Amino acid sequence: MPKRRSLRMLLFVAAAAVLVLSVRFGFADAWVDQYALPSNALSELPVTSTPSAIQVQSDPVPDAPQIPQAAVLSNRITEYHISVSLDEGGGGLTGEQTVTWKNPGRQTISELYFHLYPNAFAPGSTFINESKGQLRGDKMKAGSNGSMEITTLTTEQGETLLPRLHYVQPDDGNKKDRTLATFRLPEPVKPGASVTLRMKFKVKLPDVFARMGKAGDFIMAGQWFPKIAVYETYGTGNRTTEGWNLHQYHGNSEFYSDFGIYSVRINVPAAYKVAATGFQTKAPVINGGRKIFQFYADDVHDFAWSASPNFTFVEDSFSSPGIPGVRIKLYLDPLHKDMQDRYMHAAKSALAKLGEWYGEYPYSTLSVIVPPASGNGAGGMEYPTLVTAAAAQTDNPGYDLERTLLHEIAHQYWYGLVASNEFEEAWLDEGFTSYTEDKLMASIYGVLPNIPIEASYMTNPEPLNQFSWRYRSSEGYAENVYIRGKLVLSSLERQVGDKTMSKIMRTYFQKNKFKHPTSADFKKVVESVTKTKWDDFFQSYIQQGQMTDFSVDSITAHKTANGYESQVLLRRNGGSAQPVLVLFKFQDGQTIRKKWDGVQNHAQLQLSSTTPLEYVAIDPNLNVVLDNRRYNNYLKTEVPKEERTRFVTGITQIIEGLFGTLVW
Repeated sequence: MPKRRSLRMLLFVAAAAVLVLSVRFGFADAWVDQYALPSNALSELPVTSTPSAIQVQSDPVPDAPQIPQAAVLSNRITEYHISVSLDEGGGGLTGEQTVTWKNPGRQTISELYFHLYPNAFAPGSTFINESKGQLRGDKMKAGSNGSMEITTLTTEQGETLLPRLHYVQPDDGNKKDRTLATFRLPEPVKPGASVTLRMKFKVKLPDVFARMGKAGDFIMAGQWFPKIAVYETYGTGNRTTEGWNLHQYHGNSEFYSDFGIYSVRINVPAAYKVAATGFQTKAPVINGGRKIFQFYADDVHDFAWSASPNFTFVEDSFSSPGIPGVRIKLYLDPLHKDMQDRYMHAAKSALAKLGEWYGEYPYSTLSVIVPPASGNGAGGMEYPTLVTAAAAQTDNPGYDLERTLLHEIAHQYWYGLVASNEFEEAWLDEGFTSYTEDKLMASIYGVLPNIPIEASYMTNPEPLNQFSWRYRSSEGYAENVYIRGKLVLSSLERQVGDKTMSKIMRTYFQKNKFKHPTSADFKKVVESVTKTKWDDFFQSYIQQGQMTDFSVDSITAHKTANGYESQVLLRRNGGSAQPVLVLFKFQDGQTIRKKWDGVQNHAQLQLSSTTPLEYVAIDPNLNVVLDNRRYNNYLKTEVPKEERTRFVTGITQIIEGLFGTLVW
């Protein structure tokens, strides 16, 4: 009996300890993660997220090691073991890697394909031709070229394959483009089997431009190693047969890769600090004036790193419902060293909201890099578990600091975890991220988007499911993929309601994380949640690139024995059917509001009144998100037909918006 009582007492103490620890790390509230909350709810953050709760650790401890977790979250098609050394004087990288690729398909594979992205910065590349050496306001400096050369390529047994290597240009046939390479394997890879290759490579870094390069002693290494292309099985993406997904590096496009494991050793001068995807598994080793870092990441589809001797390092731990425990690491440019509270609050707030709205952030780290002003081209970019904020241009930035950071952290969900093909359907990342960015800015800072102004930007709408380099221009790409993409989601939200939209977004994330979904997959989720067909909506706005266009086409009025009779012709000139409010104003001040279902492309209404009809306005409250031609939403009756003047409903609100909220 005494032994049993002792055992019970030990079990009680152990249970109490587990309970206390669960509260400390937020697991006691994990049930909250099972419920979708309104995506625009202005709820307060957990106490641990407020600026007053931030406890920061400054230098000299940015290199604490961690232990990999056992859980397997993705299919882990690739495994990279890379060692890279920075030549800070010459501005280059020297690396070697052992990479293992597993055949996920049902066919035997005889050739492998690799992306050699640094060759995009070589003269004559497709990227340079399409971008004209400009991207997001930055210009490539004359003579600042970049390149990648594979110097050795062998099998695991030592057989050389380098003579077999040749470059391919499946998108445009540009023979000067060397961003995609292929070679034939000595032995085919059977379904489910793997092949391991060894290679050495050299990278010449350009001056920072288009997400990567060098700026003084600041280094941004993005898309810096030979990366295996994605082999898609039947049903992946839009495929009806399995095969390689092969695209060059284009002026507008970003990237697409398989999930896998990365173990990366980075050799830099001893004075440098290094931020990278994943986490360190051991303390850095200093030898001969050099410092060697060892990083590890699993269930990610890319690996990026940055280095500088000037970073101000700040770290804090954070947990909340949906965020089991994350080390947030800030690598600040010295100009922003006193803004650590702003960066940390934004990062914590974003993670808290994303975990609450969509689901768990499964990684143990999130690193934020603030580039120097001279490295502006590296700013505002996303990588797995690592983002770059806007470059430190001023010591007193406005809300652009928070907006950019929230946008990039939102990418951790749509780019990092859902991981759609950005070559082929970029809106599934950028549009979803821009939509989420607006939600975060509203929820955390009370900054609301100006939807009517943003819709007015849509002067050249194009289909959203087209390849990124097929847009008419880089401006057209940004206009459609970022702004119109998020407006399509906002339009859907207005039609289904906040609560249902929250459920749609959460369900889409939960069903498709680690799966590279398509627009068709999103449509399936929308229809599953709403129990309604959305064929016209997706065809109009995603496949055909339409906008909504409601108009008051004509008003015919005449006097009768009992007063006045008016005939009003309403039209829907573009977009899918949706209900819309119509306002009728009479000269005696009386107003009538009617709802038109918008199913037919026109409607003829007849009204009898004691006083003349003064005007008719469609959507006076500006609820139709995608209407970008509001000048025809209003028509006055008393003006002769040949002199009728149309103007935008609610012009006062729009002018106020111009001087108020600034959009992306």
